[in-house]
Amino acid sequence: MIHTTHLEPTLAARVDTADWEALTGEVNAYGSTLTGRLLTPDECASIVALYDEAERFRTTIDMARHRFGSGQYRYFTHELPEPVRELRQAFYPRLLPIARDWAAKLGRPSPWPDTLEEWLARCHEAGQSKSAQILLRYGAGDWNALHRDVFGEAVFPLQVVIGLDVPGVDYSGGEFIMTEQRPRAQSRGSSTTLPQGHGLIFTTRDRPVASKRGWSTGPMRHGVSTVRSGRRHTLGLVFHDAK
Repeated sequence: MIHTTHLEPTLAARVDTADWEALTGEVNAYGSTLTGRLLTPDECASIVALYDEAERFRTTIDMARHRFGSGQYRYFTHELPEPVRELRQAFYPRLLPIARDWAAKLGRPSPWPDTLEEWLARCHEAGQSKSAQILLRYGAGDWNALHRDVFGEAVFPLQVVIGLDVPGVDYSGGEFIMTEQRPRAQSRGSSTTLPQGHGLIFTTRDRPVASKRGWSTGPMRHGVSTVRSGRRHTLGLVFHDAK
């Protein structure tokens, strides 16, 4: 009898084989888009377990203390766990064409080089040298206020959040929410439930919106609705460093 072993694709392969034409169309239209599965349940559990290894993080933020909402998150040091490093490396070249296209439409500079290493070096030259990769933990009653993740002048316009728990099983509530301020109209909101291991690509601050005069800026903010029960963990991949 021949025994075969099922090997999961590498993290880079999982990112690369996504339908990037469809993902790009959705993020252009709505400012966010849900990917397919990026992490297995075991991989998710391994990342969740890192939260209690304090030496892996440069700082811990109590959200209520800072009036950011309620809950807690931790910023990794630059010694990133391998899955976090691999995912960030894999996403950057896929998101880069979208970032450059948005900058062209809005008449903004496009300072992002071809590699993540070059871009992070520019962040450091601008005084942004702290890791911005985030592991977040929410318990019952916790929530995240609407905000943008802009840590200085050097900004990459897209980021990714990955769900690490099973909604409806490990926790309830806790939807990812976004609001868009539309020109001369009321703001529009959306909510997304993050399946375990799936990612949500979303705008860091705004997106181009077509208008009669060309393209205008659609400011957007993101947050998390109240977790009603259980515990919710997510991994945040940010493509610029912080001051």
